[in-house]
Amino acid sequence: MRVAIIGATSALAHETAKFFARDGADFFLVGRSTEKLAVVAADLKVRGAKAIETYTLDVNQLEYHDEMLQQAISTLGGLDVLLIAHGTLGDQRAAELSVAETLQELNTNAISVISLLTLSANYFEQQKRGCIAVISSVAGDRGRKTNYVYGTAKAAVSTFLQGVRNRLAKSGVAVVTIKPGTVSTPMTAHMKQGLLFAQPEAVGKGIYEAIKKRKDIAYVPGYWQVIMLVIKSIPEGIFKRLSL
Repeated sequence: MRVAIIGATSALAHETAKFFARDGADFFLVGRSTEKLAVVAADLKVRGAKAIETYTLDVNQLEYHDEMLQQAISTLGGLDVLLIAHGTLGDQRAAELSVAETLQELNTNAISVISLLTLSANYFEQQKRGCIAVISSVAGDRGRKTNYVYGTAKAAVSTFLQGVRNRLAKSGVAVVTIKPGTVSTPMTAHMKQGLLFAQPEAVGKGIYEAIKKRKDIAYVPGYWQVIMLVIKSIPEGIFKRLSL
């Protein structure tokens, strides 16, 4: 299996990749840090990966997306799975005070993903097989005052994925929307961690299984589907008085 991962040095991407490595997959790993990519690549090699190529890229450099994707296809001889896993969890208050901060978060978490999806959808549609998977978030299911900039980006990604999934359904291409809840990773290290925080190993397994099963939407862990169903059902008049 030929797997390309964008944002490969993130905790969730790395944990997911470990399962593909055990299957003997070939990898094309993309990330901002050459050093961190080397660490992930070495780990996956030990775990059973056959071949690994790395590519250093800041995903906000949209003009290099096509070049990167073509390099992945050329290096691996095609793609079976594309996992888009990059993202940032910005400072909500800073975004409220700064248009530039807000746009930076939207560019990283939404625009760059949409760019990559536009390019990869065309490739997979022509190939008529394979799987595109993207890590979105439960935060996109409803706007909340504590993270609505991040949530807006994820909502845009989830809606875009829904449209791409509908478009590619007849082409035999799976489009998987991954919606994790709160996960104990370096990105959330500053947050107070409670009972709902999942471990990255468990979430990585859930992402791997969702891709293998070609699910449309996967809440990871699964209990977040119930939680978000409840949150979405709260009337707006009540919801705006809550501190969620």
